[in-house]
Amino acid sequence: MRVTKFTHSCLRVEGAGVLVVDPGEFSEASALDGADAVLITHEHFDHLDVKAVTGAVSRRPDLRIFAHEAVLPLLADVSPATTAVAAGQEFEAAGYRVRAFGGQHAIIHPYVPVFANLGFLIDDGAANLYHPGDSFVTPDTAVETLFVPLNAPWATIAESLEFVRGVKPERAFALHDGLVNERGAAVYGKHLESFSDTRFQQLTPGSVLD
Repeated sequence: MRVTKFTHSCLRVEGAGVLVVDPGEFSEASALDGADAVLITHEHFDHLDVKAVTGAVSRRPDLRIFAHEAVLPLLADVSPATTAVAAGQEFEAAGYRVRAFGGQHAIIHPYVPVFANLGFLIDDGAANLYHPGDSFVTPDTAVETLFVPLNAPWATIAESLEFVRGVKPERAFALHDGLVNERGAAVYGKHLESFSDTRFQQLTPGSVLD
């Protein structure tokens, strides 16, 4: 399983097929090149670039998109390519086994509407990784590679740290880090490196993991 971290919250997984998670408006359009399937955790623009995804379908009609049913109206123009997914469901996408967790976006504030959100555990039979979207929902199974939100209007570094300690992955990498500057990332990263009880690293966009 070869994983490329794109800007903010987008991952590209290559191996059995090409699977892209959360190609949002902050991430590079090239993440979708040659994709077989796309997973969308939720509807926010930093996780779903509607124009980029619909364009990818027009270039590659066999591309499949998996998302919570609340997201699908945004993709009505390419509805034949979409599949609704619910929390607890297991399915195949681009040759990977995927399990969906959670169902709800982390609370930003009681005044702000709550959105649907799914975390995705992606498994190729030899290794797995977990992308939580905008949530701190912990899977009920062992996680090898965890992508942990580093910064968000709905998150604190204390919550990120507790999330990593609760999941207990073999290694953890920063996700949702496009909103924080270099100084902030260094401060947040120091806490996760020191107290998370796992190997933690923030990746530059374009970095590749095996």
